[in-house]
Amino acid sequence: MILVVAATRAEVAHVPADCDVVVTGIGKSAAAVGTTRALCDRDLADLTVVNLGTAGALRDGFVGLHEVGTVLNHDMNADAVKALGYDPHERLEVGPSDVVLASGDVFVTDPALRAALAEQAHLVDMEGYAVAFACAAFGVPVRLVKHVSDNADESALDWPAMVDRSARALADWLRTEL
Repeated sequence: MILVVAATRAEVAHVPADCDVVVTGIGKSAAAVGTTRALCDRDLADLTVVNLGTAGALRDGFVGLHEVGTVLNHDMNADAVKALGYDPHERLEVGPSDVVLASGDVFVTDPALRAALAEQAHLVDMEGYAVAFACAAFGVPVRLVKHVSDNADESALDWPAMVDRSARALADWLRTEL
């Protein structure tokens, strides 16, 4: 069984009506709570979560649809937490792909932040890490599928005008792959 999780209704606007879809809201906290609530309400046997959403490209020329292999919690001070003797689990392996997604509550439009994140990731979003973290806590497989909607720069501010193109590509992937 597949559970589709997305941050906004706009990102799953073209997903077939018979799919089980949960819209969490924007940001890591909303995604973590929404995903956890959805998992608590379902039989987890044979369940796979598919997180569909848009993402900003951190590297020029990185376009299209990508399944994520690793997701990072980019706005956590993980080194400080590690220095205290705790593992913050800021890096989660979610699939075989080489594509790295950085998730954080910062809406990335700043060129300096984009460049810094590009040193460790290909894409940036605001929910993928939280969805993956919740799924890991429940032992539920997760796939993160992201469509590039912008370049994580000032163009990201025009996201509402670009989301439908991404929603169509994500729905097409869902129909084809699952």
